[in-house]
Amino acid sequence: MFNLNNFISTSITFRRNSLFAADIAMNKDALSREINGSKVCVIGGAGSIGSSFIKALLPFEPKSLVVVDLNENGLAELVRDVRSTDGLFVPEEFRCYTLNFADPIFERIFREEKGFDIVANFSAHKHVRSEKDRYSVQALLENNVIKAKSLMDLLTVYPPKHFFCVSTDKAANPVNIMGASKRIMEDLVMSYNPFFKVTTARFANVAFSNGSLPDGWLHRLQKRQPLAAPSDVKRYFVSPEESGQICMLACILGKPGEVFFPKLGENQMLTFSAICDDFVKAEGFEKRECFTDDEARRYASHMGDDPKDYPVVYFQSDTTGEKSYEEFYVPGEKIDLDRFKALGVVEHTHRHDIAEVNDFLNTLEQLFARDHFTKAQVVTAIKEFIPNFEHEEKGKNLDQKM
Repeated sequence: MFNLNNFISTSITFRRNSLFAADIAMNKDALSREINGSKVCVIGGAGSIGSSFIKALLPFEPKSLVVVDLNENGLAELVRDVRSTDGLFVPEEFRCYTLNFADPIFERIFREEKGFDIVANFSAHKHVRSEKDRYSVQALLENNVIKAKSLMDLLTVYPPKHFFCVSTDKAANPVNIMGASKRIMEDLVMSYNPFFKVTTARFANVAFSNGSLPDGWLHRLQKRQPLAAPSDVKRYFVSPEESGQICMLACILGKPGEVFFPKLGENQMLTFSAICDDFVKAEGFEKRECFTDDEARRYASHMGDDPKDYPVVYFQSDTTGEKSYEEFYVPGEKIDLDRFKALGVVEHTHRHDIAEVNDFLNTLEQLFARDHFTKAQVVTAIKEFIPNFEHEEKGKNLDQKM
């Protein structure tokens, strides 16, 4: 039987134990002191990273946990997962709500609770495929930036002791609108450090996270459909467990304004096609590489119930926003590589102040209010705010690929 966790550790991260186990052990007392008995609110907690963050936090026994997510099915699975995990502490007050953090209902919950000690926001558009046209771009920026500001304003009413908002490695020298939105989000949330402590993390792809390409292979296999992967795109990877641990360490141990990232070397980057090769073998098949999508689909449709080989299609990336490599920090940022064993910290980087962020958000909202704004106009506005934004429009997006 295929064991996903085993596959991730043997074929993707190449480590049996968490990269951050030593840092957690060394800081166990500090983590316990800050989390034990605390009131916690996790926004976007049904997703891959949010749910992993919750499972990293629970052993330190918070007093209460409120989880907010639009994914009703995901919340149901979260509850079943934590209550089915042997030895995992679950607080007596554990409530999940299917709603958006920008909803008035969330504000009502927040005010009646008189805030929370720890607030972590994982609600975001996270996929490069979110960039398609002007409608998808507007939805992306409203969720990742504009609505995030409303959340930050609300938090000033009852400031948390720790606030964390997840970022991405794609925020460093962004080439797509998703990455740029996260870089803008970093400036936005960091501008609230005068009111409460804010930290974030940029990290690698989470192996088999919800909606990711490898996660899609599991669905394709169930439906006896071909597998597809780019052969020229290299990425860093962490396990789902590690993704939650990065966020917990950054949230609790980070100092105001800091950005955490995993210390991974370039030799640890993998191509998706290489992972797909191992995935096919782990599932008990031989790879049959096809040259076109049509060829792969035809082969898959005639495989029968007990195929010996499995069709794959590998291709060169040709869609808007794909970056051939990843980076966690850029020249000019002050980096500390010594404080933690497996984590680096961006201690300081150039940030726009809150007035500059507000001016940019006003520009965005005025642009979105027009009847016929274009995606190109949005890109131009972002370039004025992020001068190193190197966006290249290729006229094709990931939704146009298998």
